[in-house]
Amino acid sequence: MAPELPIAPARDAGGDAVLIRTLARAFQDDPALSWILPDPELRRLRLPRLFAVMIKADRRAGMILSAPNGEVVTLWRAPGQTKAGLVETLAEGWPMLRTFGRALGRAIMVSEAMAAHHPAPDDYWYLQYAGVDPAAQGKGWGGAAIRAGLAHAEAAGKPALLETAKEANLAIYLRLGFEVLEEWQVPKGGPRFWTMVRPR
Repeated sequence: MAPELPIAPARDAGGDAVLIRTLARAFQDDPALSWILPDPELRRLRLPRLFAVMIKADRRAGMILSAPNGEVVTLWRAPGQTKAGLVETLAEGWPMLRTFGRALGRAIMVSEAMAAHHPAPDDYWYLQYAGVDPAAQGKGWGGAAIRAGLAHAEAAGKPALLETAKEANLAIYLRLGFEVLEEWQVPKGGPRFWTMVRPR
């Protein structure tokens, strides 16, 4: 049996540049982000801004799990913290405008559609982002990081929730114990998503 890959909480903000780089590279071809920002070069420039905001917010409202050299990063929101409050929304307003520019309307449309497909109450750990650096893919990092987060949810007696816009990811999440809760599409020709839950 292969040894478990080392995954640990990323508490030190000094290493955020590595986490941001991993997530930006992992999500460069994501269907949802590609719909919001269709130009690949613009997406390459803007995604680091997005993940800088997400990492800062999720460090306060949940947990960040990563590998020692940033091979994988997962951003989790704690139960009761899945929706941004007023203070967080206001704090993120300008950074999000800088990130998405004229595409902010599409970004809001995707975000609101996701929120509308979350079960209530939000008494679950929410896997907001899981990204493996392309150079480290296929080596088990993604599964190791998600299992570490699921162990945290299990210890708290909570289910876990995620969405994916990549149909190819379904098999991975099914192997990790998730079930498809709903398949849906963002209005106006937006991306298709699968909302998945892993029961407690």
